[in-house]
Amino acid sequence: MLATSNSQQRLLNLLIFLVLCAGAIIAVAPLLYMAATAFDGVAYVQQYPPRLIPENLTFENFEQAFASRNFARALLNSAFVAIATTVMVTSLAATMAYAFARFDFYGKRILFGMLLIMIMIPGVVLLIPQFILAKNLGLLNSLPGLVLVYSSGPLAFNMFLLRGFFENLPRELEESAIIDGANSFTVFFRIMLPLAAPAISTVAVFSFLGAWDEYLLALNFLTDEHLRTLPIAIANFRGQYSSNWGLVFAGSLTAVIPTILLFVFFQRYFIQGITSGGVRG
Repeated sequence: MLATSNSQQRLLNLLIFLVLCAGAIIAVAPLLYMAATAFDGVAYVQQYPPRLIPENLTFENFEQAFASRNFARALLNSAFVAIATTVMVTSLAATMAYAFARFDFYGKRILFGMLLIMIMIPGVVLLIPQFILAKNLGLLNSLPGLVLVYSSGPLAFNMFLLRGFFENLPRELEESAIIDGANSFTVFFRIMLPLAAPAISTVAVFSFLGAWDEYLLALNFLTDEHLRTLPIAIANFRGQYSSNWGLVFAGSLTAVIPTILLFVFFQRYFIQGITSGGVRG
C-alpha cells in the first residue's frame, strides 16, 4: 500500500512538472521569438518554421530604430511619465491607505465605498470624461497632464492593496512610539513606511508598468510628435515599415527590457507585498 502511494505521488509530481514546463514554454516562446527576430537580419525575419535563435546575429534593427525619428525622445518621455506616475501614485496611495487603516473620520465608509466603486469601473469607460476634463483644465498635449491622468486610474486599487497591509501591522508599534512622544507624521514616515516596504514596492511596480505600457490614453492626449511615448513610437514603426518586423520587434524588446529588470530586482518584495496585502481588506 505504501509503495502504491509513493508511486502515485511521484506520478502526480511528474504530471505537475510537465504542466509547469508546458506553461513556461508557452509563456517564454513569444519573448524568445521577439528577441530572435530583433537580432536577426531583415532577410531572415519571416522564415518558416520560425526560429527562436537568430542565425544572422546583428544589431542593425536596433541601430535603425534609434536612428529613426523621435524614438529616443519617446523612450525618454516614457521614462519620465512612468517614474513620475510611480512616485505620485505610491505617495498618495500610501498616505490614503494609512488614513483608512488607522484613523476614524466623518464619511470614512462613504469615501472608501466610492473608491471601491472606482475599482470596478473599466478604464476605457472613463476615456471620454477624462479627455473632456483634461481639455477643460488645459492638460492636453502635456506630459505632466498625462502623469495626472495616469495617477488617477490605479490610485483606488493601490490604496486598497496598501490598506490591507497596514491593517496587518501591529498597533503596539504605533502606541509605543506615541508614548515616546512621536506624532502621527513621525509614526507614519519612521515606522509604518519602512515596515510596508514590500507592499509599497508592489504598488511601485504596478504603477510603473501601467504607465510604461499604456497606449490608448497617450494616443488621444498627446498630439505633438515630440511628446509621444514609447508604445506610440513602436506603433508608428508598424505603420511606416509594414514589412520590417525586425525593426518593430527591436523597439518592442527595448520596451520590455526595463520591465524585466524591474521584476528581477523587486521580485522578492513583489510577491511578499501581494500575499501580505491580500490577507485582509
